[in-house]
Amino acid sequence: MLTSPESKKQQQQETKMVASPRRIQPGNSELSKTERVYQNLRRRIRELELPPGSRLQKNEIADELGVSRAPVNEAIAKLSEEGLIDVFPQSGSFVAPIRPEDIRESMLIRTGLEVEAVRRITMMPDTSDLLNRLDANLAQQTQALEKNDIAWLDTLDEEFHNTLYSVLNAPKVHRLLDTCRALLDRPRFKTLWEAGRPFATLKEHQRIVDAIRTGDPEYAGQAMRLHLRMVAKSVEGDLPNLSEAG
Repeated sequence: MLTSPESKKQQQQETKMVASPRRIQPGNSELSKTERVYQNLRRRIRELELPPGSRLQKNEIADELGVSRAPVNEAIAKLSEEGLIDVFPQSGSFVAPIRPEDIRESMLIRTGLEVEAVRRITMMPDTSDLLNRLDANLAQQTQALEKNDIAWLDTLDEEFHNTLYSVLNAPKVHRLLDTCRALLDRPRFKTLWEAGRPFATLKEHQRIVDAIRTGDPEYAGQAMRLHLRMVAKSVEGDLPNLSEAG
């Protein structure tokens, strides 16, 4: 039996999330502080530690993370651009509700981009290094499942997709996918605890890697489309409950 969200809460809070390579510029300490605040708030929002409608107290966040208000303001601005925070000048900043229309639109965009991306990856002349990295990731996913460590599996899931798109040299596509995934994170995180879904995810990831290895772009695209269709089915099935909670 998979460990419940309540018993894993502390471990989830300690899970290191993968930072998008576009965000940190070496040598800029103030931007690094912004990134740290951004990642902290993003994780707490996506894992529903900060539920929809929560008011963000900037002074408390700054004190907790040992920064000034400036990085907090910048991080909130980034999260607002991603649709995770609503900012009202006269009222304050609040965790955005989970909007079904945002979820469906993000899933549509993500499917179009990721299916085409994996097709192009499969057509590359040499995918051996990528396949080695994906195989290593899948081995870790298997270990996470054996340990019932869903928080680790969640991190590896994100790493799996980031590893795929790191070879495209298409930063705009990566940024757009990052934004879409940010909106999908909250409902998707909840589905990680569904009985059988983590094992199905691993099988779907393995199918994608096997398809890339064949060198058949259409087969790879179909494998990715099937995976995202199952993600959408799982996420959208719980949208009524999630939107009511928001």
